[in-house]
Amino acid sequence: MYIKELKLGQFKNFQSAALSFSPGINSFIGLNGSGKTNLLDAIYYLCMTKSYFNVTDRQVVKHGEKFYRVDSKLDLNEKEWGLVVKYQSGQKKIVEKNRVAYDKLAEHIGMLPIVMIAPDDVKLIQESGETRRKFVDNVLCQEDPIYLGHLMTYNKVIKQRNATLKTIRQANQFDRTLISIYDQQLEAPATYIHQKRKDFLADFLPVFKGVYLVISGGNEPVDIIYKSQLNEIDYKILLDQTFEKDYYLEYTSTGIHRDDLVFKFNEKALKKFASQGQRKSFLISLKLAQYEFLRRRKEIKPLLLLDDIFDKLDAERVTKVINLLQDDTFGQVFITDTDELRISNIVKELAKPHKEFIVNKGEIAIYESTQ
Repeated sequence: MYIKELKLGQFKNFQSAALSFSPGINSFIGLNGSGKTNLLDAIYYLCMTKSYFNVTDRQVVKHGEKFYRVDSKLDLNEKEWGLVVKYQSGQKKIVEKNRVAYDKLAEHIGMLPIVMIAPDDVKLIQESGETRRKFVDNVLCQEDPIYLGHLMTYNKVIKQRNATLKTIRQANQFDRTLISIYDQQLEAPATYIHQKRKDFLADFLPVFKGVYLVISGGNEPVDIIYKSQLNEIDYKILLDQTFEKDYYLEYTSTGIHRDDLVFKFNEKALKKFASQGQRKSFLISLKLAQYEFLRRRKEIKPLLLLDDIFDKLDAERVTKVINLLQDDTFGQVFITDTDELRISNIVKELAKPHKEFIVNKGEIAIYESTQ
């Protein structure tokens, strides 16, 4: 699987752009703010129908315009496919495969598996459990459409339950009748999601530890622990036990939406006791293990997007990442960097087909050269 061509119309800071890609390595070189990362995000849109950076579709439209469009041609299982993502202000976003629009965007998720590594990934360590849940959900939604369906159902019912809790609390009506209906609707998706997350971590952890050992070059033990209220108790019982608390709080205080991953380093909290370099190794190992998990489960090489990661690593870690990327398990890779010479040296080490694009912010133009 690889993207052959990409066309942008009024996407972020690009008025228009047309690129043809190498099936191997593609690098975008330019100063910070030039639009390199926006090109990666356009590719991410093609795969996930949304931005990697949690921005709304309206924010993606180029300033002063009313719509954006992302067109592509891709090779999937030796067949050419056309894929379009388009949005106009005030209307629903549309995703078309071979000129036929999906009835539901969720039907597209997982068709083009993708992994992105970006500076923003530090949030996985620094921020709340929601960020880490999204990491797990990103992997499993691409791997299992049933998981995606259950997750969408669960989130919808939780919102309805919370709204009802607020209504009955403000009306001073201590009535469980309607809440019990939501509890029944939550049980099946919560049980499926919880079990799937447990199974995922059991498969994922050995891969992650192996990648970390290579990148870090050290022997320090790392671990990931799945923290969930459902590890110890059935969700229906848990909801029954916490109804009164939820009533007064006016929201659902228990469930898989409270799950978290605990990152361990030398049997201690990664956030508190690991160095900056060790944290970077941990994060990159997470994403490369995500890549390997999806490759095995989907039986296809995901797209790999690397956003300015070589600017954030020391020379030793750069070398180790490059050594990993030389493996034939990696397919099409997109890299951004501010340093053309550094990327040229990296690509030479990879010894794979390569295409280079120089991104100029002022002209919003792209110049390409094959190496």
